[in-house]
Order: sequence, then structure tokens, then C-alpha cells
Amino acid sequence: MANDDSLEFLVEKHSAPVPTEERTQALMDPGFGKLFTDHMVTIRYSEEWGWHDAKVQARAPIPMDPASSVLHYAQEIFEGMKAYRLADGTTALFRPEQNARRFNASARRMAMPELPEEVFLKSVESLVEIDRDWLPSVEGGSLYLRPFMFASEVFLGVRPAKEYLYMVIASPVGAYFKAGASAITIWVSEHYSRAAPGGTGAAKCGGNYAASLIAQAEAIEQDCDQVVFLDAAEHRWVEELGGMNLFFVMDDGRLITPPLTGTILPGITRESIIALAREEGLEVCEEPYSIDQWRDDAASGKLRETFACGTAAVVTAVGTVRSSDGDFTIGSGGPGQLTEKLRARLVDIQRGLAEDTHGWVKRLF
Repeated sequence: MANDDSLEFLVEKHSAPVPTEERTQALMDPGFGKLFTDHMVTIRYSEEWGWHDAKVQARAPIPMDPASSVLHYAQEIFEGMKAYRLADGTTALFRPEQNARRFNASARRMAMPELPEEVFLKSVESLVEIDRDWLPSVEGGSLYLRPFMFASEVFLGVRPAKEYLYMVIASPVGAYFKAGASAITIWVSEHYSRAAPGGTGAAKCGGNYAASLIAQAEAIEQDCDQVVFLDAAEHRWVEELGGMNLFFVMDDGRLITPPLTGTILPGITRESIIALAREEGLEVCEEPYSIDQWRDDAASGKLRETFACGTAAVVTAVGTVRSSDGDFTIGSGGPGQLTEKLRARLVDIQRGLAEDTHGWVKRLF
């Protein structure tokens, strides 16, 4: 079996990359998740050989047998992370080791092989290096990175697969929401749950997102930007949005965020916000917060701000909450002072505009 930690990547440069002029034009308005770079990373796994055949190669479709296990039993996980161009012109990643650890936590939950952290980091760094010219220069732009893994063994039978394909692709992106940092409107899902105790809520697997899409479609029908899920047992406690964690800013200066009890994805942005808030001298409480509390506290003024956070959108204010019981507005309905402050602090660290006292930024070149 190969030594997984010492994998060497074979680099095969694209023979016909996107022409410079065409790439430059596309990067002027990259949107989010629709534009892709020239290359991708692939690494294969088998029980016999372990992790092997690591390549950086031209981005291309994946040949797949109709009986590939992932198509039938959904063994699939992924990560979301970004590469940034810093103020001094260098390129960096933000806390990539946390993505590597969360990727392996997801792999364990989905009965998939873990990828050594060093290999995960090398795969991401190799793709960023070869496609560095795809980093957009638009305000707020970055190179969104999508490491993922799926069961590639060709078989029909309910058991963990014995073969897997790990890949990394990259997409130049701008702001996740069209309105940028403006407050969003969210819809309270009353009929659907994202995750249940003992389920896969803490794993970043495609099935969680697939199950959330009908609720997100419902939110869009209600002219909302996102959907917020309540707990599956009591349908009372606020958990998270379709792809972001939530924070509530109270009038006494406390921040409340739902606790990580196995039904919520442990966000890296969430963890970073908690650290920055505590540095500001704020009390951060990881405790349950109900939909009734949310509505009542917004009406009384006890709740000053609500914001969502995640890799894609960074930090985004929640202005209005909509449900079949009616709407309620948080504060003035726009971005709050603390939301803006925490967002600015985080972005400044990510962009190299502020001192990185935590060692979160990993400079590449």
C-alpha cells in the first residue's frame, strides 16, 4: 500500500487553457459558482492501494459507470473554502487546516476513508498555484475552492464502498448575495427539517443540502433570500440556515448562537466570529434560542441584530424574518453596528489588511 502522507502530485498542464483576454473579461463579473478554472485535482483510493494516483490536470468531465456507488447510496462529502489575494499582492488561504479536519470528520460519519491533512492541504495549494491567474480582482472577489469525495466503486449493495475519488475544483467568485452586505430576508421552514439527532447534520454531505432544497424553494416563493430550519424534535429551536450559522446580538451585549449538538454544521466562520467577539470583550453564549424568543425579543427591542455567517457569504445581516404567522423585523431592518464591525474585522484579516494574531492566514506565494 502506498504511503498516503508522501503522495507526489503529477502535474499535467492544460493544453488549451482559456485565452487571457477571455479570462480577463469573465473575471470582471464572475458571479458565484458559475465560472470555473482550467484545472482540477484528482486522487484515487482503494482498499488495496490506499490513496494513490494524485494528479493536477485539465478540468474535464468524469467518466462514470451507471452502477457507481455514489449514484445509488449517496456516499459523498465536500468542503467550501477560499483563496484570497492579500493587500501586498500575495495569495493566501484562511484556516485551511480546519477544512481538512472537518472534511475528515465528515468522512468518518459517512463511513469513508480519511484523507491525510497534509495531502488535503497540498491538493488545494497545488490547484491555487496552477490557476492563480483566475483570482478575480473585483471588490470582495476570491477563488472559491471545492474539495469533494465520492464513492466510485461499481457495485450495487448496501455497504460502504471500497473505492473513492477525491477531487478539487475552483471557481472565481464575487459576492454570494447580489445585495452584498445588505440585510437579507429569511423564511422559517415549518414543514421540513434539515437534520435530526443521530443523523448527518454535523457532516458536510450532499444529502443534507438536497434535503434542504425544497424548503429553500419555498423561501424563494415567499420572496426570501434564505430558509431557516428549526429542530426536528420539537420544531421550536432555531438551528441554522440552508448553508450558514446564525448569531443573535442582544441589548446587554451578549451574542447567542445555537449550540453544536450534532444537528448543526460546525462552521469555520462561526468559530472565527466567536473568537473575534470574545476578543472584543463580548460574552458569547452557545445556547438554544427558540423561534418564539426570536420573535418576542425582536418586538421588544431586546434583540438588536441577527446575522448569518459562512464561507460563501462571510457575514450577512438578517433584516426580516417571514413565516405563515407573519413577518417581524430585527432592529432597523438593516445591517447592525456589531454585525458590520465583526464582518470588517474578519474580512480585514482574510485580506491581509489587519494583523493576524491567530495565525489563521496561510500565505502561499
